[in-house]
Amino acid sequence: MTDPATPSRPNYKKTLNLPRTSFGMKANLVQNEPASEKRWAKTRLYERLLDARRDADPFVFHDGPPYANGAIHLGHLLNKCLKDFVVRSNFMAGRRCPYIPGWDCHGLPIEHKVQTAAIESGKMAKLESLDPDARRTAIRRDCRAYAEKFIRLQTGQMKRLLTLADYEHPYLTMAPEYEAATLEVFAELVAQGLVYRRLKAVHWSVENRTALAEAELEYHDRTDPSVFVEFDAADARAVERAFGLGEGALDRTPTFMIWTTTPWTLPANLLIAVHPAHPYALAEIDGTVTIIAEALLSKVARAAGAQAVRTLSIAPGERLIGLRYRHPFHPDADAHRAAIDPENTTAGEIFRVVGADYVTLDDGTGLVHTAPGHGHDDYQTGLREHVPIHCPVREDGTYDDTAPEFVRGMGIWEANAVIAGALRESGRLFHEMEITHSYPHDWRGRSPVIFRATEQWFIGVDTPTARDGRSLRELALDAVGSIEFVPDWGRNRMRGMLQTRPDWCLSRQRAWGLPIPAFMTPAGEPLLTAQSVRAVARVVREHGSDCWLTMSPADLLAGYDPAADPDAPRGLDTATLTKMHDIFDVWFESGSSWRAVMVERGLAHPDPPPVDLYLEGSDQHRGWFQVSLLTGLGAAGCAPYRALLTHGFMVDKDGKKMSKSLGNTLDVDDLLKRFGADVARWWVASLNYETDIKVDLTYFETAGEAYRKIRNTLRFMLSNLDDFVPSPPGKDASCGEGMCLNLSTLEPTAPEAWVLARFNALSRAVQDAYARYDFRAASTALFNFCNETLSAVYLAAVKDRLYCDEPGSARRRRTQNALWELTDGLCRLLAPILPHTADEAWRALRRSTDDDATVHLTTYLPDLPVSADDAWPDVMRVREQALAALERVRATGGVENPLDAGLTLPDPAGVLARFNPVDLADLCGVSRVSLDPNVTEPDVLDLRAEPRCERSWKRDGTVRERADGGMLSDRDARAVGVA
Repeated sequence: MTDPATPSRPNYKKTLNLPRTSFGMKANLVQNEPASEKRWAKTRLYERLLDARRDADPFVFHDGPPYANGAIHLGHLLNKCLKDFVVRSNFMAGRRCPYIPGWDCHGLPIEHKVQTAAIESGKMAKLESLDPDARRTAIRRDCRAYAEKFIRLQTGQMKRLLTLADYEHPYLTMAPEYEAATLEVFAELVAQGLVYRRLKAVHWSVENRTALAEAELEYHDRTDPSVFVEFDAADARAVERAFGLGEGALDRTPTFMIWTTTPWTLPANLLIAVHPAHPYALAEIDGTVTIIAEALLSKVARAAGAQAVRTLSIAPGERLIGLRYRHPFHPDADAHRAAIDPENTTAGEIFRVVGADYVTLDDGTGLVHTAPGHGHDDYQTGLREHVPIHCPVREDGTYDDTAPEFVRGMGIWEANAVIAGALRESGRLFHEMEITHSYPHDWRGRSPVIFRATEQWFIGVDTPTARDGRSLRELALDAVGSIEFVPDWGRNRMRGMLQTRPDWCLSRQRAWGLPIPAFMTPAGEPLLTAQSVRAVARVVREHGSDCWLTMSPADLLAGYDPAADPDAPRGLDTATLTKMHDIFDVWFESGSSWRAVMVERGLAHPDPPPVDLYLEGSDQHRGWFQVSLLTGLGAAGCAPYRALLTHGFMVDKDGKKMSKSLGNTLDVDDLLKRFGADVARWWVASLNYETDIKVDLTYFETAGEAYRKIRNTLRFMLSNLDDFVPSPPGKDASCGEGMCLNLSTLEPTAPEAWVLARFNALSRAVQDAYARYDFRAASTALFNFCNETLSAVYLAAVKDRLYCDEPGSARRRRTQNALWELTDGLCRLLAPILPHTADEAWRALRRSTDDDATVHLTTYLPDLPVSADDAWPDVMRVREQALAALERVRATGGVENPLDAGLTLPDPAGVLARFNPVDLADLCGVSRVSLDPNVTEPDVLDLRAEPRCERSWKRDGTVRERADGGMLSDRDARAVGVA
């Protein structure tokens, strides 16, 4: 039992300045972030920011529209967070950065979903019974409702990511004002002479029965039949002459051997192309005499397993031009020509050999099967040779009646095997095998596409513009040189795509989209002029694009005077017109957003380019970036943007593409419920986003650990400012009377001068990183400052004085001044990445309960007026040596607690003598420090035999028993108030 006469030892815990703050150790982001989101919405944060920056320099940032279909995925999370970093960092830099979110609303995926739902619900039969315009109107009504549903869903999900945007006034490509502005862009392209209509081979989706543009394609591996086919020469004597052989030298009919991976196109063959400069062999292969490129002869023979190969003669390709052949499916050339061109609109002979520079010796036979209705090069060759642009394939992928009888009505994919069988039976199939190759697919439905000749609307990229005579291609290639690309390799990628891109196929044969405002005259000619398009645009602005289906041509053109339109046919009566029913490629709609949003809403720079930055995935070099560039150059004569930033795509931790079928996706809602938005945003900020990004749940856990370290740093500082009173409004100082410190009076040797100077450097580095869109550099610098500069060095050094000094001591108040500035400044620097946490900490710093108070209305701090002694690097170097010496002593069984140790530090140059030894001791974590110019390494002193302060645990040489019976140092005795 304790002797009641023995006095109890003093308990000094209640005399300490223990930390206290409303800023919780646990973030509870899942519960607290929605509360912040709600508060920002209630107080109209976005609108207040714009108002606060109304006279500031603008940063014009434009959002590329995601598709209004489905919930957001990891790609959206990455994209929207990066965009929000841009927006918030510009606001924090004092600029005005409006951000209008948008949605791409039209297009096939939504229409397909609506039609599928109609089939499943039994409503399709009713739809099919309606007249075409009524059916289209009904489909469009359901499509609009579908898009609106997912816009609402995605809006909520994007808000949950804590993105700052004008969600009350988004732009929608299906909105009447947007549609009208798109038509006005189109009208200017028409005025520039860039729009034309032509029968042309274009990418065609059989599944969806519509044309596609290059930007709507994805390339996937596909296995197809690969056939080598022999076409009999029509004149063996002509072949002998071409190869310099005497008449009668050949005792059998020679053949022309072609190779194709699309046997279904053989019924449409009209020409065979050779390269004029390549040498061609007349060769005998296992008894067959055929013509093949000399360089490919042995390769083809090996592939076919030929036993005997003999070259009879060699001739350049130019000597083969003009030779004729017999088509294995169309033996009567004249009859076939009459069937495919009944009005005799072309003069070129079919079934002959022509020259073409695109013929290569990479694969095949060097003789290229040419079907002008089923390929880009084929089409160009057909035009040049004046043969029909023949396409025997209907929109649903079946053959029409101009095809051989044995495939009529058959689907093309089914016909591949049937055609190969017919060739085999006739002896014309030299060899067949399967080949796996990269093949274009519809980027939405993922179904294979074909080339098919149809009447479509195009924008010519090589057509001279009326403005200055230069083509879109020339203008675009020039513009690429002056646009900033982040990363820079995007410039060459975009340039390469522009150099090779074909004319832009604008038209689609669907219902859900913006109608191309073209009419057909009684003479069968389309009417599409700049003035007629502008007239329709005015009606669309008032009524929406459904008016195309519900109003007559005369009503649509009510404001149009054909007599005043120099491009209209003479005597045109609008009442005699009929409407055409193609719709625009959705890329044209989104590619007009610079005008429909930024110019229309008065957000664009008055001087070109109108927008500072577009930011999307790297696939948009051939998508939104490129089409926006073409519309901007064509309609306005300038690029729509000054800079392009691209990010990579999400892959799993093994580098595989993420997909639901592979089961390697992560659900955004699930991630937010587990980690919260700030952790997800920190993960995004930590990425090297320029390349493809590996994703795994463990990476979010790592981000969560980093977040907690930052939060704990903020919490430590906040908890030691509980008795520190912020300054009243209007005062320059950071604190109330008696607590304020003019930072410029700080001694350069004080730890506060060092840490605040380091903060100044951090602030400059982070602001520079934000300006360069290097969010990884910004987040890394912020984390290192919190974890190393603060937690490991400065906060560890000042913890004793914060807890144990007299509350109002000059040293403690000096430290609190520094903590205030550090917390305030860090909140501002962190705000673009961690909007909730930065705001929570900033409000806790000010003990604010006012909903209007927010860090997001502030700007970055200017450089703090402090100067650090130039010997601080020497101090930190000696500190590292001292910590290493302490660790060596501890490892060998010596002093374990650094407060049980003292240090003798080397100071040969005398620079450390300028510093307070108590500060040096605190920086090293020991009880006391002495300096010796004659030593070269720190020496550890064992102080365990000396008395220890019962309040601070220090052994500083002043510890003795006090009047209350406790063992206290002089400093602690003053703080407690005992002698």
